[in-house]
Amino acid sequence: MKKIKFLALLMFISLSVLPAFSSSKNKTEVTATENTLTKEEASTLTTRVEEIRDMDKSELSASEKNELKSELKEIKATMKNEPYIYIGGGTLILILILLIILV
Repeated sequence: MKKIKFLALLMFISLSVLPAFSSSKNKTEVTATENTLTKEEASTLTTRVEEIRDMDKSELSASEKNELKSELKEIKATMKNEPYIYIGGGTLILILILLIILV
């Protein structure tokens, strides 16, 4: 049993060290000037998205469809400013295994 705990701990440490040594090119810094949306702005953006999705797009020309698509992409980019935590599948499985073994 001690051998399994040791191997699990060793695997956990080896998987958690990899992100610590990753290149700093991929890291983004959060600045104080980051724009945050108010509830009113978010609701207006969501209503605009719903309006676009409810439109009958069969009558639109290709350029109008491209404009709508670019507008949706801009709205998505502005709504996606919220921070999030990403847990990969392997890490999740490892955490569950450790919880089962150690508890």
